[in-house]
Amino acid sequence: MNFHTKKGFICTLFITQLTGCVVGKDYVKPEAIISNEFKEAKGWKQAQPRDTSLPSKWWEIFDDARLNELEEQVAIANQSIIQAQAQYHQAQHLVQAAQSSFLPILNMTGTTSRFQAATGQNVAVSGIRNLFGTAASIAWEPDLWGSVARQVEANTGNAQASAATLQALQLSTQATLAQNYFQIKVLDSQKTLLDETALAYSKTLEIIKNRYAVGMVAKSDVMQAQTQLESIRAQSINLGIARAKLEHAIAVLIGKTPAELSLNPSSLDVKPPAIPVVLPSELLERRPDIAAAERKIAAANAQIGVAKAAYYPTLNLAASNGFQTTDITTLFTMARRYWALGPAGAAMTLFDGGAKNAQYKQAIDGFDASVAAYRQTVLTGFQEVEDNLASLRILKEEIETQNKAVDAANQALALTTNQYQAGTISYLNVMTAQTATLSNRQTAVLLKGEQLMASVLLIKALGGGWNEKLLPTPEEATGERKWTDYLIFPTE
Repeated sequence: MNFHTKKGFICTLFITQLTGCVVGKDYVKPEAIISNEFKEAKGWKQAQPRDTSLPSKWWEIFDDARLNELEEQVAIANQSIIQAQAQYHQAQHLVQAAQSSFLPILNMTGTTSRFQAATGQNVAVSGIRNLFGTAASIAWEPDLWGSVARQVEANTGNAQASAATLQALQLSTQATLAQNYFQIKVLDSQKTLLDETALAYSKTLEIIKNRYAVGMVAKSDVMQAQTQLESIRAQSINLGIARAKLEHAIAVLIGKTPAELSLNPSSLDVKPPAIPVVLPSELLERRPDIAAAERKIAAANAQIGVAKAAYYPTLNLAASNGFQTTDITTLFTMARRYWALGPAGAAMTLFDGGAKNAQYKQAIDGFDASVAAYRQTVLTGFQEVEDNLASLRILKEEIETQNKAVDAANQALALTTNQYQAGTISYLNVMTAQTATLSNRQTAVLLKGEQLMASVLLIKALGGGWNEKLLPTPEEATGERKWTDYLIFPTE
């Protein structure tokens, strides 16, 4: 076989590796259990006009400027998200690393040696000699069975899953911040309610003290009123613990130390927004965690092909070209040139104690596990949507009923206070009415807070403003490559 024939053979092998056999089944997206409609959506009032999806900055539908400001900082300053972004870039570079196996490896060597032949050895020149050499060699393993192609496919799927995981983390972090923010508003409203109640109780205490001074009531009435007042003040102070912790948590979520953030007290004046609910079949396209689970299946499917390709023989090709001389001044002359095609070798494992078979079965098991994880993620997604649809529907009814209870308690307190001042009932009746009124007003505040929390959780369950179109394509998952990336030394 002459040089040109060998060169043609090598070119043929190169083309074969690009268009040749790829073992393993091509990926087919598995089916998931999908209901025809959301059970708890019956009677649910859609957003008007009906939108098909939430905006990318979904928190803006709450129309709270301070919340908007905080949420904008999550994507750029939250350290967990920055970590996830770095992990996505790692996954992209793993794709690039796998792609490099398509290309040959080029090496260049330079050698020099000084030696003396042993006595009695038959050499052309006796004594001490110098030997100089330089050579360039190329080695290449054609991807005959698609092992490299499948590995690239697997790494691409993992990179896409990493991108979706990043988006899922960002959505979760944004939802957590919104929940903490609204919980602070709930605490502020509770404190306002307790402070107003304490002010009313202090006025009542002064009235009772005046009546005691003229002998109209017993000392016990004064002490009961004093006890009730101080108890309310203690409850108001205690709310500061939970509020401080929530404020500290928000600071960390936006990448700041707790000392760098202070939120002024604010009222619970946020109205629950109208939230568009997608069809159940569309939920799979809206949630980044479902997309991440599905991309992991694609990666696991490709790994089966990688494991299967290991059963087949491998082919290694090599070529070298260099110069060798005893006189360094003549090193790069054609007379000192040598070349070689080879060694070329094929290798196939005949016995490995069942290692390859175990790895192949392990890859199949990994695929089955990823399919189950995907289907479980889908089911969990439906559960979360149903849970929060039910919560919002039931809370709406409960709030309406609770508001009636607050009105009734206020009227009962007014009547009881008048009766006490008229001397027809004891102060214990007034205390009971005051406690019932405060309890009902606190419940009304808590229910409104729960309604806001459920709204945030429903938005999260629906995927926020994310959709499948935002998932990076295989080309985007590979990442950008500059010509300097192919150099053998770092450029950054």
